[in-house]
Amino acid sequence: MKKNKLKKNIFTFFIIIFGIFFVICFFFFVAEFTGLNKKEIKEIIKKEEKPKKEEYKLSMLMVGDALYHTMVYNDGKQSDGSYNYDKQLSYLKPLVSKYDLAYYNQETILGGKEIGLSSYPTFNSPQEVGDAFIKAGFNLVSLANNHTLDKGSKGVLNSAIYWRGKQKDGVMTAGSYDSIDDRNRSHIGEKNGIKYAFLAYTTTTNGIKAPTGKEYYVNVYDEETVAADIAKVKDSVDVIFVSMHWGVEYTHTPTDEQREIAQFLADQGVDVVIGSHPHVIQPIEHIGDTVVIYSLGNLISSQREIEKRVGLISTLEIKKVVEDGNTTVTIDNVTGDLVYTYYTSSLKNFKPIPFYDLDNSLLPNHETIKQKYEAIINQNDSSIIVGSLSA
Repeated sequence: MKKNKLKKNIFTFFIIIFGIFFVICFFFFVAEFTGLNKKEIKEIIKKEEKPKKEEYKLSMLMVGDALYHTMVYNDGKQSDGSYNYDKQLSYLKPLVSKYDLAYYNQETILGGKEIGLSSYPTFNSPQEVGDAFIKAGFNLVSLANNHTLDKGSKGVLNSAIYWRGKQKDGVMTAGSYDSIDDRNRSHIGEKNGIKYAFLAYTTTTNGIKAPTGKEYYVNVYDEETVAADIAKVKDSVDVIFVSMHWGVEYTHTPTDEQREIAQFLADQGVDVVIGSHPHVIQPIEHIGDTVVIYSLGNLISSQREIEKRVGLISTLEIKKVVEDGNTTVTIDNVTGDLVYTYYTSSLKNFKPIPFYDLDNSLLPNHETIKQKYEAIINQNDSSIIVGSLSA
C-alpha cells in the first residue's frame, strides 16, 4: 500500500517536473523566435492593423476692395490728429474671427502720412487702415492692383516696410515687393495641418510702369511668370490661392479675358481664384475643381451707386484626408453672401455691414436689394450656397 502510494507520488512528481520543463522550453522558444524575427513580426502586425485616417480642416473668408477715398480715411481721423479705423470694421470683426484665413484686397497703397494722403486718381492711405484690418482678423492681403504704383517708388517702399513688420502677426501679403529677394520669399503658410500658397497679380497698372529693373514693385500678369510661380510652390502645398485684379469696372459680367485667365490658372493647378477690380460683384463658379470668384466688389469706399456699395463675402472649407499613405484635398461649402457699405448722408461713419445685420433704417428695401444681387452670385453655378451667413 505504501509502495503504491510512493510510486504514485514519484510519478506525479515527474509529471510536474516535466510540465514545468515543457513550459520553460516553450516560453524560451517563443522568446527566441520573437527576438530573431522582430522585423517580420512587426510587418505582419502592421499589415493586420487598420490604416489610420487623419482629417484636417481649414476655413476661409474673402471680401473685396478697401478703397479709401478722402471721406473714408478722414472718417478715421481722431481729435489728436492720429488715425484709427477699428470702428469701421466693428460689424465684420465677429464674423472674421470665426475663420482660420481671412482675405481682402488693399486697393489703395498704404504709403502713410509722411508722403501725403491722397484720393482718386492716385491714392495713398494711412497705414492705420492696415492696423484695423489686422485687428479685425484679416491675415491674407493682396497688394497687386491698378493703384499699386500710384505713389511711385516711395509708396511701394513704405508699403513693403509696413507689411513686412506685420509678418510676425501671421499676416501674409502678395503682389508687391521692394526687392527681388522680397519677391522670392516664401509665399507658403500652414494652418491646422494644411499647407497653402498665396500669390497675387494684376492685369493693369493704369498705364504707370515700374522703373526698369524694379518690375517686382507689382506683379503684372503674364502666363510665363505666373506658371513659373505656381510650379515653384505646387509640390510643397495642399492648396493654392491666387488673387487676380482683372476685368472691366462696373460690370457684373466677367469678360472673355477673365474667363481665359481663370481657365489658365485652373490648368496650372490653382484651387481658388479670388477676383477684384470691377468694384461690383460678379458670379462665383467652378472650373473643374477650381473655385473662381470673378469679383468680390467693394468692401468699403465712398462710391455712391448701390451696385458699388453692395459687395460679396465668400467663404469655403478646405478638407484634407490622409489615409493609407494617400492624401485627398477637397474644397466644400463654397458660399456667397452680401455686405453693404453704410455711411451717413454727410459721408461719415463708414461701416461695411453684412446683410444679415441690416434693416430698413440702414438700407431701405434691403430685402429686395438682397434678392437682386444674390441672384448674380450663383447664376452660373447652382452649387454655390447663397445667403447662408448669420449673426
